[in-house]
Amino acid sequence: MNPISGTVKKSGIPQIIENTLDKEYYDFSITETRYCGHAFEIARDAKDKGYAVAVAVGGDGTVNEVARGIVHSDTALGIIPCGSGNGLARHLMLPMDVHKAIKIINTHTVHDLDYGIINGMPFFCTCGMGFDAFISMKFAESGKRGPVAYLENILREGLKYKPETYEIIDENGTSLCRAFLISCANASQYGNNAYIAPQASMSDGLLDVTIIEPFDMLEAPQISIDMFNKTLDKNSKIKTFKTKHIHVHRREAGFIHYDGEPVMTDADVDISVVDKGIKMLVNPYAQKEKRQPSMMQTAFSLFFNDIISVRTDKIKLGTKALSLNKILQRKPNNT
Repeated sequence: MNPISGTVKKSGIPQIIENTLDKEYYDFSITETRYCGHAFEIARDAKDKGYAVAVAVGGDGTVNEVARGIVHSDTALGIIPCGSGNGLARHLMLPMDVHKAIKIINTHTVHDLDYGIINGMPFFCTCGMGFDAFISMKFAESGKRGPVAYLENILREGLKYKPETYEIIDENGTSLCRAFLISCANASQYGNNAYIAPQASMSDGLLDVTIIEPFDMLEAPQISIDMFNKTLDKNSKIKTFKTKHIHVHRREAGFIHYDGEPVMTDADVDISVVDKGIKMLVNPYAQKEKRQPSMMQTAFSLFFNDIISVRTDKIKLGTKALSLNKILQRKPNNT
């Protein structure tokens, strides 16, 4: 249990576990983390001792550490989500309520699921480079927690961030693209129901790559709406594809993130998927169809996208007309 993750106090959680966990089925112990990397050590020790489940009580950072400690073993990952975003827990449709999350653990429904590796570092939800890695770094530097602090960084830095040019190598060959960000997703969302890869599955042996091309201020609201509307893959500024492996070359070293944790790496970024590499406790009652947008959400996204496209075209046309008008008003020179 990470005592400082997210914005939720953890002092009452041990008693809730004591009262709610099925003790006819489980024996358990609780250990609080004391430093970065401690959750990995605790989980690895639990795996070595043959524990059936290692439960992460915290956010995506804590989940990542625990999961790294038990990959390729018979110990399953459980999650009691108490973080700022809870991206993996939300993708798995686990309850955000502590009592209900423990009741899911009581069902002991275990699935073998995929995870990813970026430059040797395992990730279980999303990873990437560009703006999202930059914001992860700013968020970590701020020392603040919660979605409000995250949004503050996005609003403050978004208009100043300059897109980069990337060389992408995958099974289909090599291509160049200029992008605001490149995300590789094992699960569908960053957290707080912001869906970066609405079609992502943790059991298909593939990563969902999302490339957001440069956009202007008029197009930014549509991208935000689509991300929370589960329709980002339908936006004209977005390119998506699935792959087992991708290599990205940048002009220089820079930040990447894995499950929201920023780290500086060199110019080359290598990302791959590990098929069925980890056992996880899942929600047997999850309504998986709710991960997909409804007909109303899809219709709204397409309608709003059309409006933005028309307004953008009119502004571009107006700018061209203004430029032409200035040319026509110029006085002829002597020639």
